[in-house]
This record gives sequence, structure tokens and C-alpha cells, in this order.
Amino acid sequence: MKRFLIYICMLACATANLCAQATTFSDSTVVYNKAMADSAYATADYATAIYIYEQLLATEGEAASVYYNLGNAYYKSGDIAHAILNYERALLLDPSNGDTQFNLELARSKAVDKNAVVSELFFVRWFRDFVSILSVDGWAKCGILCFIILILCLTLFIFNKKSKTKKIIFIFALLSLVCTVLANVIASSQKDKLVYRESAIVMEPSVTVRSTPSTSGTELFILHEGKKITIKDDSMKEWKEIEIEDGNIGWLPASAIERI
Repeated sequence: MKRFLIYICMLACATANLCAQATTFSDSTVVYNKAMADSAYATADYATAIYIYEQLLATEGEAASVYYNLGNAYYKSGDIAHAILNYERALLLDPSNGDTQFNLELARSKAVDKNAVVSELFFVRWFRDFVSILSVDGWAKCGILCFIILILCLTLFIFNKKSKTKKIIFIFALLSLVCTVLANVIASSQKDKLVYRESAIVMEPSVTVRSTPSTSGTELFILHEGKKITIKDDSMKEWKEIEIEDGNIGWLPASAIERI
């Protein structure tokens, strides 16, 4: 009986010790949330805010609001390149956000390389703005809704016997079909942008763009941090062929850029 009591006491002590260790571990493990990052940003502790926002993106996945706030924190800390990068990522997920677009343009105005003015036909600009009204999820939902309307119109067309009404229903069905196809095409296009990420931001203070993927290549032009470029050739690991908005093409080190 005495031995049994001693065994029970030893077991209780061991259990208490394990609980204390578990409690210590739990207290030492900080679980970050967006409110903590927002609080750090509000008190001008931008380094802490940046760290927490990046931890949230790493653990919880991409979110337009987190990228937007992260861009703001980088902008306030004077890191224009990272501010532009995160604003661009936020717009990729939520292209209709006017605040993000405004802050992006503000950050771009601080960069050394300004965006070249490229002339384009009015309907191209109109269509680009139209595509940006919704995100990829928004266009996908729009496509589903239009498809449902199409099915309903076809059902009414089949069972309706009045010729005038059938003509109206047919027109609505045709419009629903066009909208369904258009919404799915736009959603697919936006999804490709999210998956392939062909655009990038120059992150180094300055980088020389060369004629060949080598340091011995002819120097073509110089780009500075914050400049947005398009990756044309992604086949090499250490070098990327890039293009800027005015059509100039060249090669630069992959380490000098970061994908949006």
C-alpha cells in the first residue's frame, strides 16, 4: 500500500511538471493576428507591423487586405520597392480596390523610374478597366449566375407557347449565354495572372539590363528599385529576360527582382 502511494505521488509530480512545461511553451509561443499588426502600425512601430503581416501571409495564405496594410507599413518605413510590390499583389487579388490603386500610384511617384506613357486605343483601356471591376472569384460567381439565368430562360422558352414571349425569352437567353462565356473567359484570364505571375518589381537600388544573360553582355539601360517589369523568358534560373512598358527588352539577374 505504501509503495502504491509513493507511486501515485511520483506520477502526480511528473504530471504537474509536464503541465508546467506545456504552459511555459504555450506562453512563449505568440499567436499573431491582424489586430496586433494593425495596433503596431497605429503606434508607428512599422518594423513590428511588417513582421506580423508577413507572418500572417506565410501562415494563413494570401489576402488583399493584408498585402494592402503591409504595403502601407513599408511605405511609411521608406521602403518604396516593397510598398509597390505589396500594393501590386493586393491589386492582383482585388483589382477594384480604389484605395490600393491610389496608394500604388503615390508610391510609384516616389520611385526613380517613372512609368512611360503608352498610347492605347480607347476600347482597350475601357476593356481593361471593365475587367478590373471584379476579382477572379467575383467573375466566376458572375459566370455561375449567368449560367443559371440561361438555364431558366431555356426552360421558359421550351414550355412557353406565346410566340412574342418566346422571342423575348430567347433574347434574354442569348444575352445570358454571351455573359456566361465572357465572365468565364475573364475569370480564366485573371486566374492565369495569379498562377503564372509574369510581372515583377525591381528590388535593388539599381540594376543594369544587358543584351545577353551574362555580366559580359552589352549594357542596354539601367532600372531602379520599384520599377515594374514583365518577365519574357523564365527558362533560366539566374537570369530573366524582361520587358518594360515602352517595349525595351533585356536580361537582368533573377536576384534583382521579385515576382508580384
